[in-house]
Amino acid sequence: MLFAGSDRDGVAAGKITAAYRRWAEARVAEGRVYRTNAGRIEIESVRQVNPDLIADNDPVLDAADRRNAKDVRRRLRGNESWPTFLIRFHLVEGPDPREQLAAQSTLSPDDVEELKTRLATFDELSRHGAWTTDTLRLIQAKPATRAADLAAELGRETAPFKLDVRKLKNLGLTHSLEVGYELTPRGTAYLNALDN
Repeated sequence: MLFAGSDRDGVAAGKITAAYRRWAEARVAEGRVYRTNAGRIEIESVRQVNPDLIADNDPVLDAADRRNAKDVRRRLRGNESWPTFLIRFHLVEGPDPREQLAAQSTLSPDDVEELKTRLATFDELSRHGAWTTDTLRLIQAKPATRAADLAAELGRETAPFKLDVRKLKNLGLTHSLEVGYELTPRGTAYLNALDN
């Protein structure tokens, strides 16, 4: 989920704990933690609501930092035929475990073996063959390069390439930049272990 302007600030401060979204289907799940541009949030509940039945005295309006029901409806984006969801959440304090993982600059032999196993599984399940090591080496060689350019260099479509890089990011091996990617200390340590 992304939050714009004052909503981002309100979520980051823990003052906004609800949001309305118009989606074709729910994009978040109850109990999961999501990284957002306002910090990590844990979803407490997701339910479909009729935006025409939201009342001006609904206490959720305050939690969503909306003046009234009309303000909620005015800010909804997306296809008007899609359902509207009310998402309740809270800010998750403390360090992001993925950032802590990514910051590891040394790996034990067990860490290396675990990563090899996970990456081998990604390669085996891929429709286009082994990709993990080639992608890591390309990002290492060309940090801050547009995803479309990296994908083209590997003969791949951009969208599936970006999804694959996200898998590497979830293992703490890459980091997204404003343009392109770079290896994390953990990603560098993994490639160094492969070369030794």
